[in-house]
Amino acid sequence: MKALIQRVTSASVQINGETVGSIDKGLLLFLGVEKGDDSACALKLLDKVLRYRVFSDESGKMNLSLKDISGELLIISQFTLVADTRKGLRPSFSKAGSPDESRALYEYFIQEAGKSGLRIQAGQFGADMNVGLQNDGPVTFMLEV
Repeated sequence: MKALIQRVTSASVQINGETVGSIDKGLLLFLGVEKGDDSACALKLLDKVLRYRVFSDESGKMNLSLKDISGELLIISQFTLVADTRKGLRPSFSKAGSPDESRALYEYFIQEAGKSGLRIQAGQFGADMNVGLQNDGPVTFMLEV
């Protein structure tokens, strides 16, 4: 399971011109599910996302987590994160989880994130989405479990 996280001052997701999720200061998370991922992977990754120190403290050092700042989280499914790009000029998605398993883990991840007490927003699995963001920094990290 992979999560590309971006520290943002704001982010939103639209489907067919309608905004379905938006956040202010926090993290935009693109989630990719691989074959063999399970609920334990989802919980481990979620814990890392919530506690990963990417926000600046009073000294300007990245010492604060999303939980520390009571930030917001926008979760977007993105199977292209798990593409194998090592060979050729076309990505291979042989490592990607099946659509049914990936949808279930994506929804589980969102459900569990909701228990954090933070404001959680999400896109729609499998939808053609337009994502807008104001990247803060820019600060972007790939997290894997």
